[in-house]
Amino acid sequence: MNEYKLDKLLHIRTGAGKKLLYPDSIQYNPYEPTPYSALETLFKGYEMSQDDQVVDYGCGKGRLNFYIHYFLGLSVKGIEMDEKFFQEAIINQRNYLHHTNKNGDTIEFFCCLAEEYIIEHNDNRFYFFNPFSVTIFRKVINNILRSVEKKEREIELILYYPHEEYVYFLEKNTSFELIKEIRRPGLYERNPDERFLIYRLVY
Repeated sequence: MNEYKLDKLLHIRTGAGKKLLYPDSIQYNPYEPTPYSALETLFKGYEMSQDDQVVDYGCGKGRLNFYIHYFLGLSVKGIEMDEKFFQEAIINQRNYLHHTNKNGDTIEFFCCLAEEYIIEHNDNRFYFFNPFSVTIFRKVINNILRSVEKKEREIELILYYPHEEYVYFLEKNTSFELIKEIRRPGLYERNPDERFLIYRLVY
Protein backbone atom coordinates (compact mmCIF):
# COMPACT_ATOMS: atom_id res chain seq x y z
CA MET A 1 0.00 0.00 0.00
CA ASN A 2 1.45 3.37 -1.00
CA GLU A 3 1.89 6.52 1.09
CA TYR A 4 -1.35 8.16 -0.02
CA LYS A 5 -3.47 5.06 0.58
CA LEU A 6 -2.09 4.50 4.08
CA ASP A 7 -2.65 8.13 5.02
CA LYS A 8 -6.20 7.74 3.72
CA LEU A 9 -6.73 4.52 5.68
CA LEU A 10 -5.66 6.28 8.87
CA HIS A 11 -7.58 9.48 7.98
CA ILE A 12 -4.45 11.61 8.38
CA ARG A 13 -2.21 13.81 6.27
CA THR A 14 1.48 13.28 6.95
CA GLY A 15 3.21 13.90 3.63
CA ALA A 16 6.32 16.02 3.94
CA GLY A 17 5.21 18.66 1.46
CA LYS A 18 7.60 21.58 1.49
CA LYS A 19 10.46 20.85 3.86
CA LEU A 20 10.77 23.43 6.58
CA LEU A 21 14.16 24.49 7.89
CA TYR A 22 14.10 25.90 11.38
CA PRO A 23 15.64 29.36 10.99
CA ASP A 24 16.27 29.94 14.69
CA SER A 25 18.51 26.94 15.24
CA ILE A 26 20.91 24.73 13.32
CA GLN A 27 20.39 22.07 15.99
CA TYR A 28 17.15 20.78 14.44
CA ASN A 29 16.70 19.06 11.10
CA PRO A 30 13.97 19.50 8.45
CA TYR A 31 10.78 17.48 8.78
CA GLU A 32 10.63 14.27 6.78
CA PRO A 33 8.27 11.43 7.72
CA THR A 34 9.54 7.87 7.87
CA PRO A 35 8.28 6.11 4.71
CA TYR A 36 5.46 3.66 5.38
CA SER A 37 7.43 1.01 3.51
CA ALA A 38 10.28 1.50 5.99
CA LEU A 39 7.88 1.08 8.92
CA GLU A 40 6.58 -2.13 7.40
CA THR A 41 10.16 -3.43 7.15
CA LEU A 42 10.90 -2.39 10.73
CA PHE A 43 7.95 -4.18 12.29
CA LYS A 44 8.48 -7.34 10.29
CA GLY A 45 11.82 -7.67 12.04
CA TYR A 46 11.20 -6.01 15.39
CA GLU A 47 8.57 -6.92 17.95
CA MET A 48 7.14 -4.86 20.76
CA SER A 49 4.83 -5.91 23.58
CA GLN A 50 1.47 -4.44 24.57
CA ASP A 51 3.11 -2.94 27.65
CA ASP A 52 5.56 -0.86 25.61
CA GLN A 53 5.11 2.89 25.39
CA VAL A 54 6.73 4.57 22.39
CA VAL A 55 8.09 8.11 22.27
CA ASP A 56 8.84 9.60 18.85
CA TYR A 57 11.25 12.54 19.01
CA GLY A 58 10.63 15.00 16.19
CA CYS A 59 7.28 13.40 15.34
CA GLY A 60 6.23 16.08 12.84
CA LYS A 61 2.64 15.36 11.81
CA GLY A 62 2.57 12.07 13.69
CA ARG A 63 2.87 9.36 11.04
CA LEU A 64 4.85 6.89 13.16
CA ASN A 65 2.51 7.44 16.10
CA PHE A 66 -0.65 6.72 14.15
CA TYR A 67 0.89 3.73 12.39
CA ILE A 68 1.96 2.08 15.67
CA HIS A 69 -1.27 2.97 17.45
CA TYR A 70 -3.43 1.57 14.64
CA PHE A 71 -1.53 -1.55 13.60
CA LEU A 72 0.16 -2.54 16.89
CA GLY A 73 -2.27 -1.09 19.42
CA LEU A 74 0.46 0.45 21.57
CA SER A 75 0.56 3.65 23.60
CA VAL A 76 2.43 6.34 21.69
CA LYS A 77 3.68 9.88 22.25
CA GLY A 78 4.95 12.40 19.77
CA ILE A 79 7.35 15.21 20.69
CA GLU A 80 7.44 18.14 18.26
CA MET A 81 9.03 21.57 18.70
CA ASP A 82 7.43 23.22 15.66
CA GLU A 83 4.03 24.71 16.45
CA LYS A 84 2.74 24.32 12.89
CA PHE A 85 3.57 20.61 12.72
CA PHE A 86 2.21 20.09 16.22
CA GLN A 87 -1.11 21.63 15.23
CA GLU A 88 -1.24 19.41 12.13
CA ALA A 89 -0.59 16.38 14.35
CA ILE A 90 -3.50 17.43 16.59
CA ILE A 91 -5.79 17.78 13.57
CA ASN A 92 -4.65 14.34 12.39
CA GLN A 93 -5.34 12.95 15.85
CA ARG A 94 -8.87 14.34 15.84
CA ASN A 95 -9.62 12.87 12.39
CA TYR A 96 -7.95 9.56 13.21
CA LEU A 97 -9.88 9.04 16.43
CA HIS A 98 -13.17 10.13 14.87
CA HIS A 99 -12.93 7.57 12.06
CA THR A 100 -11.21 4.63 13.77
CA ASN A 101 -12.82 4.46 17.22
CA LYS A 102 -9.40 3.81 18.73
CA ASN A 103 -8.54 4.63 22.35
CA GLY A 104 -7.73 8.33 22.47
CA ASP A 105 -6.09 8.01 25.89
CA THR A 106 -3.13 6.13 24.43
CA ILE A 107 -1.98 8.62 21.79
CA GLU A 108 -0.58 12.00 22.85
CA PHE A 109 1.37 14.87 21.33
CA PHE A 110 3.55 17.42 23.10
CA CYS A 111 4.78 20.73 21.70
CA CYS A 112 8.16 21.30 23.33
CA LEU A 113 11.88 20.98 22.77
CA ALA A 114 13.02 17.36 22.83
CA GLU A 115 15.34 17.93 25.75
CA GLU A 116 12.52 19.55 27.76
CA TYR A 117 10.12 16.62 27.50
CA ILE A 118 9.73 15.03 30.94
CA ILE A 119 10.09 11.28 30.48
CA GLU A 120 7.45 9.25 32.26
CA HIS A 121 8.11 5.97 34.02
CA ASN A 122 6.22 3.96 31.39
CA ASP A 123 8.13 5.41 28.43
CA ASN A 124 10.48 2.65 27.29
CA ARG A 125 10.82 2.72 23.50
CA PHE A 126 12.32 5.80 21.88
CA TYR A 127 12.34 6.51 18.13
CA PHE A 128 14.73 8.82 16.29
CA PHE A 129 14.83 9.64 12.57
CA ASN A 130 17.75 12.09 12.85
CA PRO A 131 15.56 14.86 14.27
CA PHE A 132 18.35 16.99 15.70
CA SER A 133 22.07 17.40 16.30
CA VAL A 134 24.12 15.03 18.42
CA THR A 135 24.28 17.80 21.05
CA ILE A 136 20.50 17.56 21.55
CA PHE A 137 20.64 13.78 21.22
CA ARG A 138 23.08 13.59 24.14
CA LYS A 139 20.74 15.65 26.30
CA VAL A 140 17.77 13.43 25.42
CA ILE A 141 19.72 10.23 26.15
CA ASN A 142 20.85 11.65 29.49
CA ASN A 143 17.21 12.44 30.30
CA ILE A 144 16.33 8.83 29.51
CA LEU A 145 19.13 7.54 31.72
CA ARG A 146 18.05 9.79 34.59
CA SER A 147 14.50 8.46 34.28
CA VAL A 148 15.86 4.93 34.56
CA GLU A 149 17.56 5.87 37.82
CA LYS A 150 14.10 6.66 39.18
CA LYS A 151 12.45 3.56 37.72
CA GLU A 152 14.51 0.72 36.32
CA ARG A 153 13.00 -0.85 33.21
CA GLU A 154 13.94 -2.23 29.80
CA ILE A 155 14.84 0.61 27.46
CA GLU A 156 15.36 0.38 23.72
CA LEU A 157 16.21 3.02 21.13
CA ILE A 158 15.19 2.74 17.48
CA LEU A 159 17.33 4.73 15.06
CA TYR A 160 16.37 5.12 11.41
CA TYR A 161 18.98 6.47 9.00
CA PRO A 162 21.36 6.32 12.00
CA HIS A 163 23.70 9.29 12.18
CA GLU A 164 27.35 8.36 12.73
CA GLU A 165 27.63 10.78 15.65
CA TYR A 166 24.61 9.20 17.34
CA VAL A 167 26.14 5.74 16.98
CA TYR A 168 29.56 6.87 18.20
CA PHE A 169 28.07 8.55 21.27
CA LEU A 170 25.94 5.54 22.20
CA GLU A 171 28.73 3.01 21.77
CA LYS A 172 31.55 5.02 23.36
CA ASN A 173 29.76 6.93 26.11
CA THR A 174 26.76 4.92 27.27
CA SER A 175 25.69 1.44 28.34
CA PHE A 176 23.49 0.98 25.27
CA GLU A 177 24.38 -2.00 23.12
CA LEU A 178 23.36 -2.74 19.56
CA ILE A 179 21.02 -5.73 19.55
CA LYS A 180 19.64 -5.65 16.02
CA GLU A 181 20.13 -4.15 12.57
CA ILE A 182 17.25 -4.17 10.11
CA ARG A 183 18.15 -3.29 6.53
CA ARG A 184 15.67 -2.12 3.92
CA PRO A 185 15.94 -4.69 1.12
CA GLY A 186 16.67 -3.24 -2.29
CA LEU A 187 17.66 0.12 -0.80
CA TYR A 188 20.41 -0.69 1.69
CA GLU A 189 22.57 -2.10 -1.11
CA ARG A 190 22.65 1.35 -2.72
CA ASN A 191 22.54 3.42 0.45
CA PRO A 192 23.92 1.94 3.71
CA ASP A 193 21.93 4.51 5.72
CA GLU A 194 18.71 2.71 4.75
CA ARG A 195 18.54 0.68 7.93
CA PHE A 196 17.27 0.64 11.50
CA LEU A 197 19.54 0.12 14.49
CA ILE A 198 18.02 -1.13 17.74
CA TYR A 199 19.93 -0.37 20.95
CA ARG A 200 19.11 -1.77 24.38
CA LEU A 201 20.24 -0.35 27.70
CA VAL A 202 22.39 -2.92 29.51
CA TYR A 203 22.53 -2.80 33.29
